[in-house]
Amino acid sequence: MLVLVAPGQGAQTPGFLTDWLALPGAADRVAAWSDAIGLDLVHFGTKADADEIRDTAVAQPLLVAAGLLSAAALGDMSEIAPGVVAGHSVGEITAAAFAGVLDDTAALTLVRRRGLAMAEAAAVTGTGMSALLGGDPEVSVAHLEKLGLTPANMNGAGQIVAAGTLEQLAALNEDKPEGVRKVVPLKVAGAFHTRHMAPAVDKLAEAAKALTPADPKVAYVSNKDGQVVASGAELLDRLVGQVANPVRWDLCMETFKELGVTALIEVCPGGTLTGLAKRALPGVKTLALKTPADLDAARELVAEHTQA
Repeated sequence: MLVLVAPGQGAQTPGFLTDWLALPGAADRVAAWSDAIGLDLVHFGTKADADEIRDTAVAQPLLVAAGLLSAAALGDMSEIAPGVVAGHSVGEITAAAFAGVLDDTAALTLVRRRGLAMAEAAAVTGTGMSALLGGDPEVSVAHLEKLGLTPANMNGAGQIVAAGTLEQLAALNEDKPEGVRKVVPLKVAGAFHTRHMAPAVDKLAEAAKALTPADPKVAYVSNKDGQVVASGAELLDRLVGQVANPVRWDLCMETFKELGVTALIEVCPGGTLTGLAKRALPGVKTLALKTPADLDAARELVAEHTQA
């Protein structure tokens, strides 16, 4: 069984859409999305520097657009035929489009509102996120709470992402939990999935009222608790609330195991989730779509593990 996954914020790098836009019809598709949401995705995916695409209001729509574009290059969802879909943080919106819950334009419209609302919330206080590599999860979580930080992403495979004020993160850098090998600052502009994002929830809920979600056509695994969500309305509610609540990617991967996943493909800009899967899901074949050069290998993996 194949699971198709979409990465979250921080996976973007300058110029990462350039090669994808050279594919037939890709530039026109992204230009149309840009017009629909009032953001020049072509510019930000090709010419913008690292600071420009670190902006939450830019990064989130850019990541969803990249995921949708790379998946379309791989094939129609009926051809890819994943048995499961999921996304990490903002990648959940990409996955909602994969599952047929939202169409591409609705997904991009929602993520545009999400990025703007979260950027506004992040501007109130200087906040950020850092990844903890290694260590015992229980020990690390207790240590983070002592410092006033939130374990915002429980990623599994020996990785937890802490979020909080810049002062709290500086204290973490000087006082790591026992057993943690390294603390790595992330390329994000706020303490996402924490109480700092509470103001964004109401604004996203208002935006969600304009959407009419369909029920998922394939198993959709939620960041909230790793459970499969069968209702489009519930899924949309979860997307709204998840902005201010921790991501449980560790539980998502546990569900992949329980469902019998045998292969995982991560859409552009792939790499982060495949890295976690290699450590947490032994025996599962993984592939990250980084450039169009990866498409042939991905199609071979689809053919080996398709549900069609």
